Amino acid sequence: MIQWMVVSALQLAELSVSSVVHMMYGLYIFSSAVAGDLTQTLSESIFKAKTAVEVKRIDQGKTTQVSDLPPIVLVHGIFGFGKGRLGGLSYFAGAEKKDERVLVPDLGSLTSVHDRARELFYYLKGGRVDYGEDHSKACGHSQFGRFYEKGEYQEWDEDHPIHFVGHSAGAQVVRVLQQMLADKMFSGYENTNENWVLSLTSLSGALNGTTRTYLDGISPEDGKSLKLISLLQICKLGVIMYDWLDIPWLKSYYNFGFDHFDMSWKNTGLRGLVDCLLGNAGPFASSGDWILPDLSIQGSMKLNANLRTFPNTFYFSYATKRTRKPLGMMTVPSGVMGIHPLLFIRVLQMSQWRFPRDIPLPYKGYRDEDWQDNDGALNTISMTHPRIPVEHSNLIVQSDSDCLPLQPGIWYYKIVEADHILFIVNRERAGVEFDLIYDSIFERCRKHVFRKSPQSLPNEAQHQLGGDQED
Repeated sequence: MIQWMVVSALQLAELSVSSVVHMMYGLYIFSSAVAGDLTQTLSESIFKAKTAVEVKRIDQGKTTQVSDLPPIVLVHGIFGFGKGRLGGLSYFAGAEKKDERVLVPDLGSLTSVHDRARELFYYLKGGRVDYGEDHSKACGHSQFGRFYEKGEYQEWDEDHPIHFVGHSAGAQVVRVLQQMLADKMFSGYENTNENWVLSLTSLSGALNGTTRTYLDGISPEDGKSLKLISLLQICKLGVIMYDWLDIPWLKSYYNFGFDHFDMSWKNTGLRGLVDCLLGNAGPFASSGDWILPDLSIQGSMKLNANLRTFPNTFYFSYATKRTRKPLGMMTVPSGVMGIHPLLFIRVLQMSQWRFPRDIPLPYKGYRDEDWQDNDGALNTISMTHPRIPVEHSNLIVQSDSDCLPLQPGIWYYKIVEADHILFIVNRERAGVEFDLIYDSIFERCRKHVFRKSPQSLPNEAQHQLGGDQED
């Protein structure tokens, strides 16, 4: 009895600390975005110089070449945001400025992988988001969502494919989207196929789930339901209240993406709030149509069972790790200063977590020791390449040059010493590693990944032209 009380007290203390840390970090990010916007507005109103009319000569050759480049689409992960949210804050810490042709879509930050994949398609092609009739009925939400008057890349097809870079859950979103394209699952678009995706780069990608879902509150018994007392229960309460209150200016800054569930007080009233809190309606009902069930090992296996690695698409993965095993013994965090405070406790917990022995293991051959290395959010084994329930063709590389020339249909992966958020939000924290990672990603997309002849970047074309004239 005493032992049970001690364990319960420790668990409650850990939950309290985790809740406070996550809430403070979220408020810090939100307040930073608001403060940045206010500062910029104030600065412009005080110091704004007289507007000068300047006529610029447009280089038609350069303009054409830029528009001809396949876009690189950066897809954010859980709790993420795209361009236009949180003021001028960049989820990818400004990495989008490294290339002439980069798109950063704003998808639901907590919506399911399925729903986010559908949103990504219509963001690019345009039109009203169609989540699918059968899926919408099964999950209890509207079939249709946001309307994109003009797609960001309307010419997207097999002859105009796209490079995708997915961080965390964003990588799995792209995989599901590619399978939907292969299966022709978009009404009115009968010509889609897997070759619309030229390459997929997974950056700390959630390819096989994570044991952190169980630490945060997903039940390991089914990988879907929520424990009664957990961090995710607190998160659920906050999200429901946020969407139910439906404060326009607040949601214009940040949106969890559940508008298609219509949880606003304007339409559901107090009874609707109670139904959502009790789990009778909304994304947290029995259908589990939100991101965390998709990130459990069981949820990822269910997704992966229907996802293929396609022979004409190039795949590359950066698996991050912030643990070490001194003297080949117990796995522990690899230092203190190098791990973000938001993640340090989870790095330690994930390295020590064990799957309960009184319930069936998630898959045949599961071993706790395989899942101990992690980056504070995902297990390193999950990020290398799709491996459960079936392992896909893969090759580990030490240096990017080791895998050149690249071959499609193979998951090349590299293990990087970093925590889960080192390469997003805060560029200064990553230092030179930030530029090394993103420069290698963009260089690979532009110079080493192509189905036809490689295209020159605009500045390279101009340089080559100048050199020919000198000769």
